[in-house]
Amino acid sequence: MLRTLAQERLQLTTRRQFLNSAGQLSLGAIALNAMTAEDAAASPAANPLAMRKPLFPAKAKRVIYLHMSGAPPHLDLFDYKPELVKRDSQNCPDSFLKGRRFAFTTGVPKLMGTPRTFKQYGKAGMWMSDAVPHFQTIADEITMVRSMHTDQFNHAPAELLLFTGHARQGRPSMGSWATYGLGTENQDLPGFVVLISSGTQPSGGQGCWGSGFIPSVYQGVQCRSKGDPILYVGNPAGMSRDLRRKTLDALKDLNELQAAELGHAETITRIAQYELAYRMQASVPEVMDISKEPQHVIDAYGAKPGEASFANNCLLARRLVEQGVRFVNLFDWGWDFHGTAEATGITSGLTTKMAATDKPVAALIKDLKQRGLLDDTLVIWGGEFGRTPFREGRTAASKVLGRDHYPDCYTMFLAGGGVKAGFDYGLTDELGFGIAENPVHVHDLQATIMQLLGFDHERLTYRFQGRDYRLTDIHGTVVKDLIA
Repeated sequence: MLRTLAQERLQLTTRRQFLNSAGQLSLGAIALNAMTAEDAAASPAANPLAMRKPLFPAKAKRVIYLHMSGAPPHLDLFDYKPELVKRDSQNCPDSFLKGRRFAFTTGVPKLMGTPRTFKQYGKAGMWMSDAVPHFQTIADEITMVRSMHTDQFNHAPAELLLFTGHARQGRPSMGSWATYGLGTENQDLPGFVVLISSGTQPSGGQGCWGSGFIPSVYQGVQCRSKGDPILYVGNPAGMSRDLRRKTLDALKDLNELQAAELGHAETITRIAQYELAYRMQASVPEVMDISKEPQHVIDAYGAKPGEASFANNCLLARRLVEQGVRFVNLFDWGWDFHGTAEATGITSGLTTKMAATDKPVAALIKDLKQRGLLDDTLVIWGGEFGRTPFREGRTAASKVLGRDHYPDCYTMFLAGGGVKAGFDYGLTDELGFGIAENPVHVHDLQATIMQLLGFDHERLTYRFQGRDYRLTDIHGTVVKDLIA
């Protein structure tokens, strides 16, 4: 049975739209009037990515988030524990095991001191290992946070918690919140771009850059450093750019008619996405072509034009924020250092992995500073949790050294964008099992990022299914000590 237009409209009408149409004296209208101001930000505008002012002056205009998917072994990179080295191969004390769950370790594991060599660098005397020779050169530019902790000890839920504030799929990601709140500076490019290296998406999947229940125009746009920058954005075979323009104009007219008839909010988003895709056909190939960079810049990053690599993505990230992209997320796979193979061991495996990553990260921070962009570009480096101070259970008898998942403490660093430079924050205990000073939960990190972008994390909200949602859920405290 064919439905009438009226029936179609009724099916798509939301409860709030129905109450609003029930008359000015209805109970629904009275309640709705009280919420009008709160809902104003949630209503899609004609241009949902138009630039908007933050709630208060922002220290950071844009973010580059470098996520090492799998969780880097912080005890072998930044968190030096001489006492743990002294007690290497001893049984782990029962007091550190009680009440804790581990992904792959049971029984009583052996403590494991780092085999890496540590020294102090920069004015703050930051401890760093021989695995990160290029990070050592930027010690005076970064804030090292040694007291991070999270609630999750498996990759997918930990990554989702980090990027969406919730351990399950369906919530808006950090980059989506940023573009929802601020829009973008360049209307010819996406406000939120995602770059992936090492051949695999993060365990949390596309939910790490999805828009959840806020309009889909705010989701991350995945780009590639090899081949077509964005899949399916090009014209089909036989379609010229002029014909594409005429087609989009016709679709826009149809979508505007549907929006007027049915009042479906996502229709306006669809119009904006079509128009952005058309503009990106010209703008994206230009900004994604790193071969146009001077050779000394390409060499500094260790990039190779035409290939897919983390180094290329770091250089692309600089080019994107330079052109006004609000949020760039880099995901690099391969940081799950269990020691089940040589590549995931904390000796040669870690050396190899860091060789491909610490040089371009250091180059990125130096490049941003040299161009005058670091002051208002927040750069973040880290994983979703830490690694255990003992040997991973499955590899106890192996010659390859590895560590299990550990949510109770780990290390990240931030640079630029209003954070203190050359600053060491937080402390773990002498064996690296717990936080001894200044704990920072992932929700605290999220709240601090929002603060740097000019938002009170409790006020940047979106109303969905009868309640206001935010990135930090019902948690989070701004870590003011990190802010310059």
